[in-house]
Amino acid sequence: MEDCIFCKISKGEIPSEKVYEDEEVLAFKDIHPAAPIHILVIPKKHIAKVTDIMPEDEALVGKMYTVINKIAKEQGFAEDGFRMIINCGRDAGQEVMHLHFHILAGTKMGPKII
Repeated sequence: MEDCIFCKISKGEIPSEKVYEDEEVLAFKDIHPAAPIHILVIPKKHIAKVTDIMPEDEALVGKMYTVINKIAKEQGFAEDGFRMIINCGRDAGQEVMHLHFHILAGTKMGPKII
């Protein structure tokens, strides 16, 4: 999608601080972190939100979980724990209409939803 900021980031048109990248998935640091560690994980394929995931996207979405696991171990926060958040739609707080996981870590979090 031409006007999607995450599509532009995945194409390298907008710089980001990359944490992981392969042909299908990109992970980068959030520019407005809500925790000491705040990483966004996106598919390079434009999928606007969770409700737009199609059966053919099943392997890609599964891969995103594997990438999150890899990042958590490599960045050293897997053992202490982390929070994953996916917002779906504007009422849920989704600001960029491109499927993405927020990974939050580096601090003890209570039950409060961010």
